[in-house]
Amino acid sequence: MKENLLKIINHYGVVHQQRKLNEEVFELQEAIINRNLHWNYDTEIQDMKPLNEHIKEEIADVLNVVEQFIYFYEIDVKELIEIKHYKVNRQLERMKEEK
Repeated sequence: MKENLLKIINHYGVVHQQRKLNEEVFELQEAIINRNLHWNYDTEIQDMKPLNEHIKEEIADVLNVVEQFIYFYEIDVKELIEIKHYKVNRQLERMKEEK
């Protein structure tokens, strides 16, 4: 997978893929907003599966482009995971302080 993602970003270039990332994040936001609007206001839609599937597809698109940047910039995935854990724990501490 890594090689294929690198092929894509090297083919299109970083600037193009940066625009692609913006596009994919926007589409994910739209999918989430659409699902939440139906959840809150549309009593006729009982089955949220199609809306959830759309969100899943958009998350996959975002992750694919993000991973291109991870590999292109040679970011250590283990370090990235450590940073993610640190940030989650930091936010949990902030939440405790809010109480």
